Amino acid sequence: MKIEVTLRAFAKLNLGLRVLYKRPDGYHELRTIFQTISLADRITLSVTRARSTKIEVHGTPDIADNLVARASHCILETLKIQSHITISLKKKIPMGAGLGGGSTDAAAILLALPVLLRKRLPPDRLAAIAAQLGSDVPFFLHGGTALGLGRGEELYPLPDFPPARGLLIAPNVHSSTAEAYRDLSTQLTSIELQNKLVTFQREIWQGIGGLEVAESEKIIRIDKNDFEGVVFHRHPELRQIKQRLLRSGADPAAMTGSGSSVFGIFADKGRLEAAKKLFANDLSAQDQSARERLYPISFLTRARYRSAWNRALAPHIEPNLWPPQSPYAR
Repeated sequence: MKIEVTLRAFAKLNLGLRVLYKRPDGYHELRTIFQTISLADRITLSVTRARSTKIEVHGTPDIADNLVARASHCILETLKIQSHITISLKKKIPMGAGLGGGSTDAAAILLALPVLLRKRLPPDRLAAIAAQLGSDVPFFLHGGTALGLGRGEELYPLPDFPPARGLLIAPNVHSSTAEAYRDLSTQLTSIELQNKLVTFQREIWQGIGGLEVAESEKIIRIDKNDFEGVVFHRHPELRQIKQRLLRSGADPAAMTGSGSSVFGIFADKGRLEAAKKLFANDLSAQDQSARERLYPISFLTRARYRSAWNRALAPHIEPNLWPPQSPYAR
């Protein structure tokens, strides 16, 4: 019997990203705030139980193909079953833009595939598989607003940000994560480390993920992204985008991840619409396909994130359970 569902795999922002030091395992120790947003890929997942395994992935670049195929293989190997699986991806999230496009696609497979196979995986096993696939993947098993430690895979829920809307600009610029880490490594000192820890903790306690009221306006607080300095040095056009967002009324504006996407949050709807028109006109003057790199976004709470999953997987799941579970699991 063939079972097919259509899923939405949502992108993320880093609302602040601190790089502390390089660890013995070669990774860097991070402190970050993850936030899911409305921008999403669309995934059609078809599953047919069979006596052999066949996994087909259609419609995406090779890098995304590899990650969703790996996620599928991991689930099948863990459950010790065979199936024919077809995955069709309609990419909306730009790849290599600091938005977790490949990671969220992989997490979507981890959440949905056991349900369609009518099997159960304990949450800790699911999290372990996600961490093997990539540092950002575990976050997408939860959604909402979360504190990320370690490589980003050590997660703690935070109070959801209030409803917020903004603009995301994903210019045609490739920001190499490896180069960003290499450039930043020369700046990591013990003094800077202590300063980062103190300021990061202060932002958490003072209401990151909450509201600060100033002059009757709602202001969203976020922490600094350490990658901005080195990435903006290599790609000054990204600094210009951030500055233009700020001049247009965004508060805050920042780069996400190691780039190259830059976002701005707008408290005033009129300024948001004006900024949208301004950037759309300017980008279109540079490149007729540039409109595809300008995205209106909104923050997605944990409840809305899980609600979207419940709708997508109904009627294949038991109500009010997370991660999603099949009522036919055995």
